Amino acid sequence: MGVTGWQRQEQRHQEDLQRLQGFRPIDDTFMRGLFKENIPLAEFVLRIITGKQDLILIKCETQADFKRVTGARSICLDAYATDSTGKKYDIEVQCSDNGVDPHRARYHSSMMDVENLDEKQDYRELPDTYVIFITENDYYKAGEPLYVIENRNLTLNQPFDDGAHILYVNGEYRDDSDLGKLMHDFNCTDADDMNFEILAEKTRYLKENPKGVKEMCKVMEDLREESFAEGREKQAQMTARNLSVQGLSVEQIAQAVGFSVEAVKEWLAQKDV
Repeated sequence: MGVTGWQRQEQRHQEDLQRLQGFRPIDDTFMRGLFKENIPLAEFVLRIITGKQDLILIKCETQADFKRVTGARSICLDAYATDSTGKKYDIEVQCSDNGVDPHRARYHSSMMDVENLDEKQDYRELPDTYVIFITENDYYKAGEPLYVIENRNLTLNQPFDDGAHILYVNGEYRDDSDLGKLMHDFNCTDADDMNFEILAEKTRYLKENPKGVKEMCKVMEDLREESFAEGREKQAQMTARNLSVQGLSVEQIAQAVGFSVEAVKEWLAQKDV
C-alpha cells in the first residue's frame, strides 16, 4: 500500500518539529518567527549592534520584498525596520560566507535607496540606511566584533556622508560585552543557555508553547510553498524563452506557461531567463 497524502503531511510535520528544536536565532527560518510582529526584540538587537541606546523602532517587517525596477533582481529582506527618525535597517542573518559578499551588501543598499525615494522627491530626502549582516563566521577573520563599512572621499580622506552604512557582525565573537553575549545567544538552540531574557522568552514560546510551535510550523510550510513557487516560475521562464525562439507570441506563451502577459514580457526583456 502506498503512502497517503495525509501520511506524507504528518511525516513532514514530525520532521519540522525535529528541525525546530535545532534552530538558532542566527538561522533565517527561525529569525523570521522571532522578529515577526516583535518590535521590542528587533529594537533591542539594533540598539546593541548600532550602539544607539536611544533608538526607537516604529516598524519592523519580516521577509520584505523589494522590486521596483522592471527586470531587476528582487530581494527579500530578513527583517526591515524603520526608527523614529526615519532611518531604515535591513537585518540579515547568514550562516554561509557566500551570502555576505560585499556586492550583495551594495545591492541591498541600493535597493533600499530605490524603495525610499519617490519620483518627485529631492535626493537629499533619502533616509540613512543600514545593511546589517549577522554572520555565523568571522567574515573578515580579524577577530573584531563588528566591521563598519562606509563610503569615503579618498582624495581628502574624509567621510562621504551619503548616509549609507554597512555593518558585518561577527557571529563568532564572544566576550562579556552586550554584543559578545548577543552573539552567544544567536548561536544557542536552548533558551535556558541564553543571556538575554527578551530573546530567550520568544525562543521558548516558539519551541515549547503549542501556539508558538504552530506558528513556526506554519513558517516552515510557507517556506516550502515559496520554494515550490520559485521553482515553478523558474521553469516557466525557461519554457517562455524556448517558445519565444520558436516564434510564439507573448500572449500564446503566457497561456502556455500559466503566467500573465506582463510577467512573460518582463522575463523576455531580461538577458538571463
